[in-house]
Amino acid sequence: MKEKKVRRHLAAAFRWTARLNMHEAVANHFSAAVSDDGSKFLLNPVGRHFSRIKASDLQLRDASKAGTSEADPAADRTAWYLHAHLHQRVPRARVVMHTHMPYATALACLKDFHFLMLDQNACRFYNRVGYDRDYAGMFVDDSEGERVARLLGDNNSVLFLGNHGVLVIGATVADAFDELYYLEQACKVQVLALSTGRPLSVLEDEVAAMTCKQWIECPAADAHFGELLKILDDEDPEYAS
Repeated sequence: MKEKKVRRHLAAAFRWTARLNMHEAVANHFSAAVSDDGSKFLLNPVGRHFSRIKASDLQLRDASKAGTSEADPAADRTAWYLHAHLHQRVPRARVVMHTHMPYATALACLKDFHFLMLDQNACRFYNRVGYDRDYAGMFVDDSEGERVARLLGDNNSVLFLGNHGVLVIGATVADAFDELYYLEQACKVQVLALSTGRPLSVLEDEVAAMTCKQWIECPAADAHFGELLKILDDEDPEYAS
């Protein structure tokens, strides 16, 4: 995908994440690769609210410098240490989205939490969820980025960051945003279901696996994101500038 298009899509993802209250202040960060090898990637600037980010604001970074250079003051250093290593070490992570969205973060704070196959949306993530259970402060050095990259492994597209938040990866901005959106919807259902104190009706592995396959066979990320772009084009066209 051409850089201009990626910039527009990533700016739209920031603005929609703010609209849906899936962000936190100016602390979260998204990135998207724009080179074939994934080394060149776009990242949001430090201290900018998601609702104000424009395509032209996004900074071009070089993942090949991960582990060899300090974070640029113009970038959030936790974002640099995390995203640079992911783009360098996980080729399938073309787009990386890290948020402290409320329901996913609430579940990430439960002791020994495992994401439950509790509803149709949850089944979308069957066998694609990893866990970081070793919170030791913010991502402020290279070892943290390296560690998170290892936790993603070969199959996970979601990583619950214990006592912290969540991270998702995708092949495109549309794919990653769709994952982020449906993950928070599924987490909301789990928090609400757990809050009742009633026994949970967790789906069997066979049903969850079949439903995950059905999700994969009927992709709707492009249609979903395309509609979001049209809404922004009508209501908030500045995002694309």
